[in-house]
Amino acid sequence: MKKTQMFMAERRAAGLLWTDTSENRERQIYARGLCQDYNQTRADETEKRTAILQALLAGCGENVWIEPPLTLAMGNTVSIGSGTYINSNLTLVDDYEIFIGNEVLIAPNVTISTTNHPLHYMARRHGEMYSKKVVIEDHVWIGSNAVICAGVTVGMGSVIGAGSVVTRDIPPMCFAAGVPCRVIREITDEDLKEFEPIPELAEGETCND
Repeated sequence: MKKTQMFMAERRAAGLLWTDTSENRERQIYARGLCQDYNQTRADETEKRTAILQALLAGCGENVWIEPPLTLAMGNTVSIGSGTYINSNLTLVDDYEIFIGNEVLIAPNVTISTTNHPLHYMARRHGEMYSKKVVIEDHVWIGSNAVICAGVTVGMGSVIGAGSVVTRDIPPMCFAAGVPCRVIREITDEDLKEFEPIPELAEGETCND
């Protein structure tokens, strides 16, 4: 049995078809239990939330805020950098690796999936699937109801418009949107002129209001 489990893990890592194992299912029961614990916490129980995330995820930086509910399957395949804010109802199909960088913003109702199934039904009759790593680089903002598909990398500083379905890589410092998602334009220093900065924050101070 252990040999079969390792075989499936190797197939999954290679992007080949694989099926679930008892080892995976045991991890899912554990991870989903921790998810339920997290989703039942109060907003002021920050230390409890942090402890649960540290136990649940492969890596979790400082000052990470995830607004419940959170849904995932494995947890130990997910790494989140420091200063990242995730709004409510994030769904992670995390059979394989998901890397979310530093200071990422994720709006409500976003799905990030590492896993897909073959197109022909005869190739998925036993639950066959394949998985590819997803990378969300630093300073990315993902709009509400976006879907990030298996194998995608979203480059540093890019913005994904609300409702987009991202099926291919997005370069750094771009605004991209649509179904399927495509690059609309580059993000440049001209975009810094859109709004007047908050004076206190512009001077490097902390706004406590």
